[in-house]
Amino acid sequence: MTDTTRDASESPAGLDHKAILIILSGLMLGMFLAALDQTIVSTAIRTIADDLDGYALQAWVTTAYLITATLATPLYGKISDIVGRKPLFMSAIIIFIVGSALCSSATSMYMLAAFRALQGVGAGGLMSLALAILGDILAPRERAKYQAYFLAVFGTSSVLGPVLGGLFADHSSILGITGWRWVFLVNVPVGVIALLVVFRNLKLPRVRRDTRVDWWGAAVLALGLVPLLIVAEQGRTWGWGSVAALVCYAVGAVGVVAFVFVEVAMGDAALIPMRFFRNSNFALGVVISFVVGMAMFGGIMLLPQYLQVAKGSTPMVAGLQMLPLVLGMMTGSVISGQLISRTGHYRIYPIIGSTMLMAGMFLLHFVHADTSFPVVMGFMAIVGFGLGNMMQPLTLAIQNALPARDMGVSTAAATFFRQIGGTLGVAIFLSILFAQMTPNITARLEASAHDPQYIAAVQQAVTGGDQLDKTFAQGLLNHDSAVAGKVLEDSSLIQQLDPTLAAPLTEGFSDAMGQVFLATTGFAALAWVLVLFWKEVPLRAAGGIAAARDEQ
Repeated sequence: MTDTTRDASESPAGLDHKAILIILSGLMLGMFLAALDQTIVSTAIRTIADDLDGYALQAWVTTAYLITATLATPLYGKISDIVGRKPLFMSAIIIFIVGSALCSSATSMYMLAAFRALQGVGAGGLMSLALAILGDILAPRERAKYQAYFLAVFGTSSVLGPVLGGLFADHSSILGITGWRWVFLVNVPVGVIALLVVFRNLKLPRVRRDTRVDWWGAAVLALGLVPLLIVAEQGRTWGWGSVAALVCYAVGAVGVVAFVFVEVAMGDAALIPMRFFRNSNFALGVVISFVVGMAMFGGIMLLPQYLQVAKGSTPMVAGLQMLPLVLGMMTGSVISGQLISRTGHYRIYPIIGSTMLMAGMFLLHFVHADTSFPVVMGFMAIVGFGLGNMMQPLTLAIQNALPARDMGVSTAAATFFRQIGGTLGVAIFLSILFAQMTPNITARLEASAHDPQYIAAVQQAVTGGDQLDKTFAQGLLNHDSAVAGKVLEDSSLIQQLDPTLAAPLTEGFSDAMGQVFLATTGFAALAWVLVLFWKEVPLRAAGGIAAARDEQ
């Protein structure tokens, strides 16, 4: 039973382009905050940890945010279907602003982790609700044009994040405030602007559905996901077969199984109703989102590693060097969005996108330390173009697969599974990187032992004045097996050494990265296969609100 109060002045029907853009500006600012925060902290975290005397605790700052953001996403989707999108979206912005302000005032890593968890609660609603609101006010064909703007925001934040994070971290003080604290403070004015724009311009019908919120589902989902997310972040440190990791696997498995049982019992009131998965397009769509999330986040997170370690770029410069990927995403998104809007057909674009993603990742596995920047950037552009052709058609198709009244849950589900896939992907690919780095560097060092030029450089370093070069060279001459492993502890060693001495390290790292990109290619290929089995469902002619009204 639905009790919906509508006012003619609040109807989103008949919005002109200007009105839509004003609304979108608020939605995109909210999404920008969440997307920016995924990358801006990563380049500043070492400075933050050093300042707060908690270097060993820095991973928990990321983990706390990740856990709450992931868990909050399906809750926002479900509750917004019950009480309406606008109040939930505004609440998410407010929570994010408060969390950001508190993060900027943290005096210990424990405080920062707690405040990041609060920030994550807000972030969980920013992305999924923005896309759900877009689905409410626009018909799918028209929506395709505007979703390109959202992907552009996501891509831009991926570049700006490392640049701003590095900029703030490099300054000891800005306007009398410690530089790294601006990593969080910058969110406050942007969030306030987003809040005002949404409050003044977003007019949606007031909706109230008489149904329960699935708190039990949320609880067991937390039981299942929290240990799995923790082990995904901490597994490399603990060891994937350690007692702590095994406990996390076991508790997580119990939680996931319990979640399925609870969701079945809750029926339509479930956080993610199981009836959704009887819809083959939805079920396959979220699986594809999961796999694409693995490939996408794996690529986006590891490309800066290659640029910084193998190419010697600073975090700021590496962020700017990611522009070809972003431009590729924007181009692919705009082209596919315009064509979907004109033709009403979308299935071909994920096929094109997964093909391009697979090709781009495969080409990246050939890059080495001495590969020219134009070549690397060309490969990044191919990856970006592939992602641009996949991301918005995926969201559009998943939203379209279910009744319009489930817009919030369906959109949140797509975001949720993509985030889970991304988290797992980063964990897997970093594990591959670290597992392959030492043997690859060792092999390169052994090969260099037969190179007269390298031998001469080592001998010169032993008698030279640079202490780091001397220590490294002595380790090589003493056949110290720990030399290669030291790069795992501190990759900046590569940039600090004499370039000739560091060459085998750089080459070994590049070899390991090549194997990571090859693994990423495998997941992109899996996405391609899954997309081939995906059926196209005709797009609805009306926006989510109008369609939901017709379904009553």
